[in-house]
Amino acid sequence: MSTDPAALRASLLNMLRRRVQAQDEGRRREALVEYLAVTGTAPDKDQAAALAGLVPPVLPDLYEKWIGLFLDRLFETVPQEQVAVLAEDTPDNEAAVVLAYLMFLESERMEKQVQQDLEVYGLAHSGDADQGGAVAGFLRSRILELAKEMNAKDKGSIH
Repeated sequence: MSTDPAALRASLLNMLRRRVQAQDEGRRREALVEYLAVTGTAPDKDQAAALAGLVPPVLPDLYEKWIGLFLDRLFETVPQEQVAVLAEDTPDNEAAVVLAYLMFLESERMEKQVQQDLEVYGLAHSGDADQGGAVAGFLRSRILELAKEMNAKDKGSIH
């Protein structure tokens, strides 16, 4: 593998893009259903499936931005020789790169960045700063609200 930083970055970028694109709608929905069921947001699989259907996929532009931030940080903190080893396109290396990327996404810094990006996206699509923050919180709040409604309906007491 080349030690040219641009070539290394391109190889890592291709690995991560391939993994992100491999997440088809069925697998994404299945993961959401499982998450909603495990967290108790929805009391049963049918309601979890209904709620999961309301969650839109994350925009490709945001994935690209977050992958770029990850790669920037990787090149800042990992010696180039180790990056070169990771950039060799093998299944084991791809798994390691994806794991590192997921850990990066779970960092406090990225939690804030994701929230900020969603707010910017919401603002761009609402034209109002207050609505931008509201759109960013839409997924979390709407899922919880619908789950409560479904629970109430199951118990026969819609408010």
